[in-house]
Amino acid sequence: MFLLLAALPGLFWEGPADTAPALREAGIRQILVPAARLAAWKNATGITAVTGSLEGAVKLSTPTVNYRMDVASATNAPWLVANGWRFIRRPQSHFYYDVAGRQAALAAAEAFCYGADAMIKTDAAGLKPLAEMLEFLRAIPESAMPVVADIGYTDDGSAVSGEVMNLMVRDNLLFRVVSAPDPLLKVNVKLGTPEYPLADARNPGMMAHEVRHNLTDDRRSLRLYGSQVVVGRLTAEGDKVRLYLLNYAGANRRVDGVRVRVLGQYPKHQVWVAGGAGVELLDYSVDPDATEFTLPQLNTVAIVDLSR
Repeated sequence: MFLLLAALPGLFWEGPADTAPALREAGIRQILVPAARLAAWKNATGITAVTGSLEGAVKLSTPTVNYRMDVASATNAPWLVANGWRFIRRPQSHFYYDVAGRQAALAAAEAFCYGADAMIKTDAAGLKPLAEMLEFLRAIPESAMPVVADIGYTDDGSAVSGEVMNLMVRDNLLFRVVSAPDPLLKVNVKLGTPEYPLADARNPGMMAHEVRHNLTDDRRSLRLYGSQVVVGRLTAEGDKVRLYLLNYAGANRRVDGVRVRVLGQYPKHQVWVAGGAGVELLDYSVDPDATEFTLPQLNTVAIVDLSR
């Protein structure tokens, strides 16, 4: 099974060595630089520089939420720009973000939650938010546990297949890519079969709905309530579970009151919330089938460890 090895993303910096004071002031201490600049950076005080390159790396979208008008209902419907499906599709790939300002912190959190090998290229305004996020993530205890999946998904590599995966990630339908149906998983999905026709897949939202219907909500390992902009990810092994929660509006808007349901009984817990020192889980209950609790606030990212 795929193990999630959460690694810290690195800052890719193309600036000259005389920008070292600005980096130190922002809290940056380690950078990746083009090979041609490495020699100059070796003498920079307080900055550790190693060679990095964007060549061959997959460029990612800027993680965010776009609020757009839904023609059918005439209401503001959030559209998540998320890269989770790209990480799941290509777990061994090298990635990079080109993001500005506070989005750098969200990019770092997203890459961490998926254990992605990623670099972040940002501007001067993004240095301090990125440094603060890296400091928070550095304090999270290391963990390498298998990713939890309810669904086995056969990816044919097409754009349609990618968009179906994107919708499943955004709808918090936990899946992993398989080469053949896995009888140990609750649902297996292959586009082009009678159960999942290609005609339906051309409407990814409809396909995600069909997958959710076949899985049923009661059998979902993770369910989130109270927000349309939060994406969760689970890892587990033995009596331990780690939950990652990402607020894709986090660069601009905090989410209050995220209700979480995780299958299984986990009476013990520990929580880390970026920018939320002292935040505790509320209304914590352990039922015969599941553990439920409320995270009172979610700025950008939170990590919750559950155990028996």
